[in-house]
Amino acid sequence: MTTTRTKNEPWMQPRAAKPVVGTPVRRPERGVEVQAYIPEILRGMKNTMRHFFKNTKETMLGSKPDPVLEGLEEGITTINYPEEKRPYPERFRGMHRLTIRDDGSPRCVACLCCSTACPAQCIHIVAGEYAEGDPRRGYERYPETFVIDELRCIFCGYCVEACPCDAIRMDTGKHAVPYDSRDQFVYGKDLLMRFTGRDGTRLTANPRHEPGDPSHPGITREAGQH
Repeated sequence: MTTTRTKNEPWMQPRAAKPVVGTPVRRPERGVEVQAYIPEILRGMKNTMRHFFKNTKETMLGSKPDPVLEGLEEGITTINYPEEKRPYPERFRGMHRLTIRDDGSPRCVACLCCSTACPAQCIHIVAGEYAEGDPRRGYERYPETFVIDELRCIFCGYCVEACPCDAIRMDTGKHAVPYDSRDQFVYGKDLLMRFTGRDGTRLTANPRHEPGDPSHPGITREAGQH
């Protein structure tokens, strides 16, 4: 708290601080050898070269510690990506893929459920109609354009949950590789259809019943009224 001195009050010199009393510590003697740090540099290089040759030998012989199971062991425990990859859990949400039918066409019916449920709005679909005479015309559509922006995607899995026909999945077990331009992260329909599941197949967990099959639950032009 500060006080303001009035005009009639005499000026008083502030009280001096209490002097500090201590014991002086004598600086140790350091010769030229110590001040040049040459012995310490040589000692550090010795440790560096020892680890270098040891780690090189383990890498060449394939006897280095497992980076996942022995991550705290002595030696090289880093993962040399992409030659080495950390195992992902079964529920890992990787890059998207479009499942296909037996004839090679996408199972997507362009219902826009995935793009509607996407909170990041990273999916863009342009729906198209089948040609005249096709039994699927009037009952379902197909995606003329199916684009996913992997940079905007937050990998929440809502698109997979919203899809009624198991047309989009995130079971590839892969993540997007680094690119040098944003356009390369925009995946089109053809690229998404080339991706496979973690097991290398394009099988789905929801077998699709096509219109005209005895097991198809819907109405077709041949069975029922339009």
